[in-house]
Amino acid sequence: MTDQPNNFETLDPENWEASKALMHQMVNDAFDYVKNIRDRKIWQEIPEDVLNNFNSEIPLKPSSAESVYNDLQKNVLPYPMGNVHPRFWAWYMGNGTISGVMGDFWASIINPNLGGGNHAAHKVEEQVINWIKHIVEFPKSASGLLVSGGSMANYAALAVARNVKAGYDIRTEGLKENNLVFYASTEIHSCNTKAVELLGLGTKGLKKIKTNDDYTININALKQQIQEDKANGLQPICVIGTSGTVNTGAVDNLKAIADICEAENMWFHVDGAIGAIAMLSDKIKPQLSGIERADSVALDLHKWLHMPFEAGCVVIKDKSSHKKTFSLIPEYLEKNTRGLASGDNWFSEFGLQLSRRFRALKIWMSLKEHGSERFGRMISRNVEQAYYLAELVDQHQHLEMLAPIGMDIVCFRFNPGNKELEELNALNKEIKLQLEEQAIALPGYTTLNGAYCIRCAISSHRVTNEDFDVLINEVLRIGKQLLNQ
Repeated sequence: MTDQPNNFETLDPENWEASKALMHQMVNDAFDYVKNIRDRKIWQEIPEDVLNNFNSEIPLKPSSAESVYNDLQKNVLPYPMGNVHPRFWAWYMGNGTISGVMGDFWASIINPNLGGGNHAAHKVEEQVINWIKHIVEFPKSASGLLVSGGSMANYAALAVARNVKAGYDIRTEGLKENNLVFYASTEIHSCNTKAVELLGLGTKGLKKIKTNDDYTININALKQQIQEDKANGLQPICVIGTSGTVNTGAVDNLKAIADICEAENMWFHVDGAIGAIAMLSDKIKPQLSGIERADSVALDLHKWLHMPFEAGCVVIKDKSSHKKTFSLIPEYLEKNTRGLASGDNWFSEFGLQLSRRFRALKIWMSLKEHGSERFGRMISRNVEQAYYLAELVDQHQHLEMLAPIGMDIVCFRFNPGNKELEELNALNKEIKLQLEEQAIALPGYTTLNGAYCIRCAISSHRVTNEDFDVLINEVLRIGKQLLNQ
């Protein structure tokens, strides 16, 4: 028996009770999926017969919801990226939270557009942004926006920086002369390079400054480059400090950068995609001193705050300039003093998107359930685990650290001695690949001063010290096997 007249077609379930039962089954399976995450392979190659399923044509006729779910169970769930697993240390990602999942679920059910309007979802996002401002010690008068991730957060901030410091109405007149210059260390994330290019300044519009031995920006070199560029008729407008580089987790001297920007009347932006949220950690907060002096900060909340993708945030002190950079109100978006279209500061006026998902709900629910102090303790524990891993490396003569620990990132390699650099790089790359293929762990990798590193970005709230014991034992085992071949 169906719940709708036979002659009325809709996308609602034909049988609500059957659909509800299937959803209950999915919820049960999902909880088991996360609860028993260690019982499954962290990663595995997708076999050819499964890959062939993704080559089928668009379905023209309906299938039962049960068959679609079976397809998901068979062809998708067994082949994850692996970032939910505690031994995922590759690209910098969080694990997610169950309350975050619930938030995403309800965000999809009520399905509002967060471009603007007078409704509760807008208030939830405002509150979440106020919480983020509090975390990075920005004033309440600052503005903010939830975005897809750090890339868009950095882009939004740098767009405001360009418009404010250009010295003329760049939205109306466009770029007059391409002499505006941004600055960052050579360790800056590539999204900032893309942002400067898209802002019309080209790759040459971002001057990359050499780093110190600890991979933080060299302040003297930065000062010298700014003075040279001014003497050559260029216009320095912004320095991007990094709180947690992607390679090593290095935190730039944010206080020194703030001093330079104040002296030179430049915008100070912090790419805090990795580390800014670590203001919640008593261990890391002192390293981030100076972030409160920034004009803007970008954060990735799906990293160390463990929100399900996507969840980024940008906060900007000068609310007026933020709004002037992006606001455009056509007739169909005119605001009213009453009703749904009332209210000030629609989020569509602070970024590129008019259509915006209700990202705030999962953050709001997670912070309410766990409290910011618990998140801070999880961050501090990851830092302690990074030093634990480094101790394990130092205990073995065939292992060596290749960079200082930046917050929670450890770079090391297997080195049995008597090997040229090219041989060592190939050896460590093979070790890393075999760790993946044998479903032992998923460390990351990078190259520092020509040396291939096994790189562990430790941002899991599920990982234990025993996981690092396993990692080291397996690196040594695989390394020795390769030497004996």
